[in-house]
This record gives sequence, C-alpha cells and structure tokens, in this order.
Amino acid sequence: MISGKTRLLLPSLALLLSVSASASEPAASSSAQTLIAALGHPAPAHTAFAEARFMQVLDRPLVVSGELSWLGGDKLQRRVDKPQPETATIADGEVTQERAGKRPRHFSLKRAPQLQVLLDSFVALLSGDTGRLQQAFDIKQTGDITGAWTLTLTPLDARVAKTIASITVEGNAKESRCMHMQEADGDLTVDLLGPLAARMPTEPTRDTLQALCRDTH
Repeated sequence: MISGKTRLLLPSLALLLSVSASASEPAASSSAQTLIAALGHPAPAHTAFAEARFMQVLDRPLVVSGELSWLGGDKLQRRVDKPQPETATIADGEVTQERAGKRPRHFSLKRAPQLQVLLDSFVALLSGDTGRLQQAFDIKQTGDITGAWTLTLTPLDARVAKTIASITVEGNAKESRCMHMQEADGDLTVDLLGPLAARMPTEPTRDTLQALCRDTH
C-alpha cells in the first residue's frame, strides 16, 4: 500500500534508484537505443510540466503545473507553481517536501520502491542511458528520432507492477512531449512537457490530452 503523500509524488517524479537487473532482462532494440541516446541532456536540465491526474474516486482530474529539474546524478526536483506552491526534492536517497508556512517533510526512498524506479527511469531518459533504463523496464518503441515516436515502458519488478502498469512517453524528434503513467488500479496521470505544458486545458479530458500529445504542429 502506498501512503497518500507518496501517491501524490509518484506521477510527476515519474519518469523516475535502481532495481537490480536480472540475467534475462530484455535488451532494447538498436533503434530504441539510438532514440534514448538522442534524448540525453547535460545536467542541469529543466522542463516545464502540466499534469492531469484522472482518479476513479474523483469526478474531475487533479491539475497542477510547474517545473521539473534534473540537477545531476540522482538529484531531481519538482516545483509546483499552481494551484498551490510546493517543492519536492529527491537527493541522497531522501525525499523532501516543502510548502510555504509549513515545516519541511522528509522520508526515505527505501519506504517507496516505486519512487526509486521512477527516479531511475527519469534520470536514465534525461541522460540518454539506455542500459540503466532497461534495468527497470521492458522497452517497446514505435517511430524514430526523425519524426513522431513512442516509448512504452513496462516494469520488470513485480512489486512495482502492482502499482504502475506502464509508462508511455511520446515525442517528436529530440523532444519529449507527453508522459502517460497508467496505474494498475485504473488511475491515469498525463504530463504535458516543455512548451506543450502551456496548452493544458482548464478542464482536460483523456481524449483532449491524447489529441494534444499527437499534434506536432
């Protein structure tokens, strides 16, 4: 069972230390390796995001926006600007949550193996490290770096799979545009990345977000 505060962190720190690779882990195709390598950026790397989380227990999605930052190594920061300022930082195996007027909260990544996998994935994508990414996921790819493409990541760790069914990253050329995290319980989180974040609708639906993700104009 994931605690409430950890569940709130999962989507946006998503595409996110590491799970041991098994001897039978599937290798990414050469085209997927080429694509992932091309997506690599030097640290620090910053990207705007707008996130909509569709939960079965709510009539409307939860929507937040801000900036994701990879600060090098396994240090990642998620700053939410709207609707309520909040900063979450992963560094040295610990998560710190900060809100104005409140004392910072801290908890160890050892309490949240799902966050460890998501962190590893996010860092691997930003640094273009295919080997690290395939330690945690089976990687499927459509398209290539010359146009529109999709990476579908399926967790190899059975514990993680009980929470996260799959993560899908959509992009065009060297730009990641969208990330979809399908949870095992049916909840879905969609992140619009980079310039696309500014186009998050006031009342998003799954269909409108999918259309935005596939519109490269």
